[in-house]
Amino acid sequence: MASSYAKTYAGWKADPEGFWSGAAAAIDWFKTPAKTFDGERGVYGRWFPDGETNTCFNCVDRHVAAGRGDQAALIYDSPVTGQKRSYTYREVLTQVEGVAAVLLGLGVDRGDRVIIYMPMVPEAVFAMLACARIGAVHSVVFGGFAANELATRIDDCRAKVVISASCGVEPGRIVAYKPLLDAAIELAAHKPEHCLILQRPELSAAMSAGRDIDFADAVTEVLTEGTVVPCVSLGATEPLYILYTSGTTGQPKGVLRDNGGHMVALAWSMQHFYGARPGEVFWAASDIGWVVGHSYIVYGPLLNGSTTVLYEGKPVGTPDAGAYWRVIEEHGVRVLFTAPTAFRAIRKDDPSGSLIAGYDLSSLRALFLAGERADPDTLQWAEQVLLVPVIDHWWQTESGWPMAGNPLGLGLLPVKHGSPTVPLPGYEIHVLDDAGHAVAAGALGNIAVKLPLPPGCLPSFWNADERFRSACLAEFPGYYKTSDAGFIDEDGYLFIMSRTDDIINVAGHRLSTGAMEEVCASHPDVAECAVIGIADAVKGQVPAGFLVLNSGVSRESSMIEREVVALVRDRIGPVAAFKLAICVKRLPKTRSGKILRGTMQKIADGQEWKMPATIDDPAILEEIESALAGRHLPV
Repeated sequence: MASSYAKTYAGWKADPEGFWSGAAAAIDWFKTPAKTFDGERGVYGRWFPDGETNTCFNCVDRHVAAGRGDQAALIYDSPVTGQKRSYTYREVLTQVEGVAAVLLGLGVDRGDRVIIYMPMVPEAVFAMLACARIGAVHSVVFGGFAANELATRIDDCRAKVVISASCGVEPGRIVAYKPLLDAAIELAAHKPEHCLILQRPELSAAMSAGRDIDFADAVTEVLTEGTVVPCVSLGATEPLYILYTSGTTGQPKGVLRDNGGHMVALAWSMQHFYGARPGEVFWAASDIGWVVGHSYIVYGPLLNGSTTVLYEGKPVGTPDAGAYWRVIEEHGVRVLFTAPTAFRAIRKDDPSGSLIAGYDLSSLRALFLAGERADPDTLQWAEQVLLVPVIDHWWQTESGWPMAGNPLGLGLLPVKHGSPTVPLPGYEIHVLDDAGHAVAAGALGNIAVKLPLPPGCLPSFWNADERFRSACLAEFPGYYKTSDAGFIDEDGYLFIMSRTDDIINVAGHRLSTGAMEEVCASHPDVAECAVIGIADAVKGQVPAGFLVLNSGVSRESSMIEREVVALVRDRIGPVAAFKLAICVKRLPKTRSGKILRGTMQKIADGQEWKMPATIDDPAILEEIESALAGRHLPV
């Protein structure tokens, strides 16, 4: 169909408040907002300031009341434990009311903070919705996160209750959560009053008398009593959750999300961007510890009346590179959203995509990729093996929903591989030089979003307005600084090339590591790669490329390294000074799939570095150190 994007975007730009007032009709209000935007409130203004609503009501209760009670709301699929279960909207409502009743019984009140430190299990989703139901503010922290990092979050948000589990289950290992939680509470200056612990059959946890409560027993007790917990009417600007950004050290940075604007933006994006319809199965293959999990495992699909998939597994190894195809076939997934790194892992293990032939993927309408730059080679491979539109899109923890993308729901625009396409309504995106001036089309610069940010974006950091202002708004007055670098071409397409920290300065030339990675990834033997800048006494910095090869490649790695160096010098030019490529077994990543380039750079430069709290496997950094040993590095 012809895309209505241009008309829709122009309509937003001509009347932003009218546009979002119309979008707000998609959610149920206890008190309909008379005012759409108040530019005098908060750091840059607040959306729907006089409206009242409840996120849990919109995600669950209204669908039950509208006759969707028997429709599947949540499908739990856990290849690591062998469990599968589907919950209807009515069953979700029952479980959420049970958790809400337990929290109320522990004295949790409107505005109190609850940390959720859990694996990918249904109880984690019920806990999030229960907090939303009673007006408590949840802060989800990755299950298995280091004790000191968990302690800083307990202290920063002053959590009244922590909801956790005895363990997490990873391929080939069980991770005990309770000792980490106990250590965190010991380290924290602020002590939570209670901990609700879900005992999993894979590992039972010792309980602390007076503080720890068995999650399942407590919920069963209140459900047996038939306790009913109504939804609290909350101001649209009241907080829904705090999400601490990955890799924080010292004072953590808590991204704040409100209730009203968040729902309006997510509801709009589900239908108009992702093209997901009520009743369809939507699968965000992520983790609830990340913003993708908040927005598109839990809140977005449930607001839309869709069925969401909660997957406790990996793209490969549970049991093989066909894991995603099994889930799509079994559950009739219509839209899949995951990180590019997941598809790089699948492609590495199954370069020809041969495993797909064993599954019926006819239900799949589209694949969306976000979380890290989607290199054109990975996109094209996914298109070839899946035979559906593969849509790159770009957003951040701070935005909470897509800032740029190809809108399936409005009709797709022509694809340019390497670009997340165009800004979505709500976002006026500019590329600025370091002095804050707009650059020419095609020129690399700082990507910034004109204020005010649309509904759904963070209004501030938790209890840190000045920190938010100085970190995100001060450098380019009138704009939100994304800390991403890229360019906009002559057709208005946005290209995200790297984080601004990953722009390297080679003999006075500002070069994008993302552009070099694009060339490295185009080599047929390379599954994924990372390019970093290494300190150089003459040039300031020079690039180094780390290459992970496809499974089954038998050629000498040194030959592939030379070929990749030649490719970069041919396509980008000698100005890149690209002379060092190193084949490695794996790249160090966060659990959401982001490559830890900053840590790799510190290792290469011989600087002191700290183990990132969100790293998926710490042993990989030792592999990087070993790979660098004996290589001729700049001095």
